[in-house]
Amino acid sequence: MSTNKIEVYTTTYCPYCVKAKQLLKAKNLTFEEINVEGDNEARVFLMQKSGGSKTVPQIFINGKHIGGCDDLYSLEDSGELNKLLNIK
Repeated sequence: MSTNKIEVYTTTYCPYCVKAKQLLKAKNLTFEEINVEGDNEARVFLMQKSGGSKTVPQIFINGKHIGGCDDLYSLEDSGELNKLLNIK
């Protein structure tokens, strides 16, 4: 398995963040969680990095903006997530 850089921007009490992290953990993937709760500077950076998205989670894989929880699960359901991660 190749090494992937996965970043998940979250807040503490976000059920969609929990769900997204559960999927990544179920696939035995390592990811960096960046909590933007109460950090206006981090939130502004996230909005710039994601092209204006204000909601969490926002997920990036190898520098590519994936989107939120629903987007991650859509990629998983279509098989595209494994392709993106180079998982066979």
